[in-house]
Amino acid sequence: MITYEWLYWLAGAFFAVWATLSLRDRLFGNAAFWGLLAGSFFIGSHLPDFINGVLVLALVAIAGLGGLKRSQPATSSSAERDLLSSKLGNKLFIPALIVPVMAVAGTLLYNYTPLHETGLFEARRETLILFGIGVCVALVAAIVWLRPPALAAAEEGRRLIDSIGWAAILPQMLAALGAVFALAGVGDIIGGAAGSAIPEGSIFLTVVVFALGMALFTMIMGNAFAAFPVMAAAIGIPLLVETYDGNPAVIGAVGMLAGFCGTLLTPMAANFNIVPAALLELKDQNAVIRQQIGTAIPLWVCNVIIIYVGAFLLWN
Repeated sequence: MITYEWLYWLAGAFFAVWATLSLRDRLFGNAAFWGLLAGSFFIGSHLPDFINGVLVLALVAIAGLGGLKRSQPATSSSAERDLLSSKLGNKLFIPALIVPVMAVAGTLLYNYTPLHETGLFEARRETLILFGIGVCVALVAAIVWLRPPALAAAEEGRRLIDSIGWAAILPQMLAALGAVFALAGVGDIIGGAAGSAIPEGSIFLTVVVFALGMALFTMIMGNAFAAFPVMAAAIGIPLLVETYDGNPAVIGAVGMLAGFCGTLLTPMAANFNIVPAALLELKDQNAVIRQQIGTAIPLWVCNVIIIYVGAFLLWN
């Protein structure tokens, strides 16, 4: 059986390659950072919590002390890229499209055909596993089709990951922080305050508070995955699901989308909003956020309506 942990091994393999290339170029801080991250993905689930905590502190120390540098590996020139772009046009997007097609089509094929009886993939992890398989298939397809130099994919990946730096693992860190907040009882405190402030029986207002809390906590913490454990424990489960008998699938899925609206509005989501501005050398580091305001607010309103209608009016 292919399990969820195989994805961690796959990610660890990429980080290990980048650590090796960084070590070759004498970028010791980069090599240490990506190497420790590779080790975490390879064996983190088998290490004691204390050791994993030490690994995290080591990563923070390397990043905080400026150990990560932007690498300049030898890749294709701008002229070569322009030539390939003009020659192939939109066909260049084919490898990128392989990934979502593999994830969606593969999941449907696996779940609704006799393939499901084989037990090939870990239950409820099929889409994520097929997403990882799609990445591998897309990589192989691009190499066979474009015939780049042997290390081109690894070097381009390293150039990009080094440009992003520590922000590349910010979602993972913040998701872990959300779990810590949930275990610390932050959700219970917020839930108690919200329960006393919201009039009893007001489902719509409860939905608004839940969606607003998801967006605001995401803006503070930088990632909806960090906000979700807190808001689910505070309002989502005790009020919307248990008290008002809402559809948990709609509340959970669309609640996350409400949180992602906050992602569009915060510099804390550095890997989404600040890093692109830096890579594009924009004068205003908040330029990406300003462009997303007109999308985030109407989308948040739509999410509130979808939760109310889908989880309550159509469910009950």
